[in-house]
Amino acid sequence: MSDAQNIPFTPAKLAVPRGLHTAFWLGLMVVLWGLSWPATQIALHSVPPLWLAAIRFGSAALCLFGFVAVRGGLRFPPRQDWPIVISIGLLQMTAFTGMGMIAMTTTETSHSVLLAYTTPLWAVLMGWLMYKQAPTRAQFTALAVGLAGVLVIISPFEMDWRAPGVLRGALLLIGGAISWSVVILHVRRHRWQATPLQLAPWQMTLATIPLATLAFVTEGAPTSIAITPQLLQLLLFIGPVATSACFVISSEYGRRITPFAMANVTLGVPMIGITASVLLLGNHLSPLFLLGLALVIAGMALSARAARKGR
Repeated sequence: MSDAQNIPFTPAKLAVPRGLHTAFWLGLMVVLWGLSWPATQIALHSVPPLWLAAIRFGSAALCLFGFVAVRGGLRFPPRQDWPIVISIGLLQMTAFTGMGMIAMTTTETSHSVLLAYTTPLWAVLMGWLMYKQAPTRAQFTALAVGLAGVLVIISPFEMDWRAPGVLRGALLLIGGAISWSVVILHVRRHRWQATPLQLAPWQMTLATIPLATLAFVTEGAPTSIAITPQLLQLLLFIGPVATSACFVISSEYGRRITPFAMANVTLGVPMIGITASVLLLGNHLSPLFLLGLALVIAGMALSARAARKGR
């Protein structure tokens, strides 16, 4: 029930239409997710990548535990949901985010966000490899167009392969996107017992443990991180806001629209991230990058359209 419905004497003409209300919150989610990419890039100057990933999910988990508890929905995940808890916690959160943050230490934000959001393309390919679901003509076209864009982005004509860590960063981002695509396939087949929102804090906690362990082993103790007011603001934005709050928005309002519409909504995330990287970080978008961007976005849009029509 919306806040407007809780006020008994609100005139009907002042009530916000349900569709507009949903559009506002989903639009805000896209903006926050997009802005989290340059925010992460800035935070990486002060925090090692694995520690930043661990802090992100650790702080977000605490927020979501509190939110779900206040709503009376906090409970230990049912046994039937543990496979999806492990899948999302380890593949989407640990692998995708961990590899992505390592990659961002050597890769421009504009390249990082675009390669990371090629996930829908890899979902088509992984569905073929894992479940013998041969792509339809429309899906094959979407895959070909999108992967052509990926090849343009990671080509030596666009990325300087001689620079330390650049090629490794691109491969890590693609590896993370493939890991997330496996989760997408699992989510489609999973029979949920608890709601995604009830499971989210447990998934984030599960992700925090290996991330913090790997961070301690490879990056040392976090005592060397100098906490400044600016860094604290970035950490609060990346974790509690852009992770936990956006997950709540996605859970509450994403289910009010079709999967096809939601897929199109999330296409805005890389666009916001790339635009913000130009405005806030001074990233330069070459004509070749713009060509790759157009191909990748077209591929993802075609993939969503093919999934909607089931052909």
